[in-house]
Amino acid sequence: MSLRIPPAADPALFDNLRLELRRGHITVAVLAALRAEHYGYSLRKVLADHGLDVDEGTLYPLLRRLETQGLLASEWREEGKRNKRFYRLSPAGDAMLGQLLDEWGAIDASLRGLLQEFPR
Repeated sequence: MSLRIPPAADPALFDNLRLELRRGHITVAVLAALRAEHYGYSLRKVLADHGLDVDEGTLYPLLRRLETQGLLASEWREEGKRNKRFYRLSPAGDAMLGQLLDEWGAIDASLRGLLQEFPR
C-alpha cells in the first residue's frame, strides 16, 4: 500500500483564504491595540510587532470606518512639528471589543473541539 501525498495547495487559493481569515482578526486587533492611544504609523508598528503586518491601504480605511461606527474617537495634534491624527477606543468601542472577544472565544472553543474530534 502506498501513501498518496496530496499536491501542494494552490498558492493563490491559500493567499485568498489567508486574507479572508485575517480580515476579522485585524479589526479585533486594531480595537485591542487602541485601548492605548496611537496615530496611524505607531498603530501599524504595534500590530507588526505582534505579527500582524497591515498595509496603509487596509488600515486607514478601517480606522475611518470604525470611527464612523462610533467605535473610535480621534483628534488632530501636533507632534514633532507635524499634525497627526490620534485614535483611541471609545466607550462603545470598548464594549464592542468585549463582545467580539467573547464571540472569538466561543468560535475558538468550537474549532478546537472539531480539531480534537477530527484530527489531521
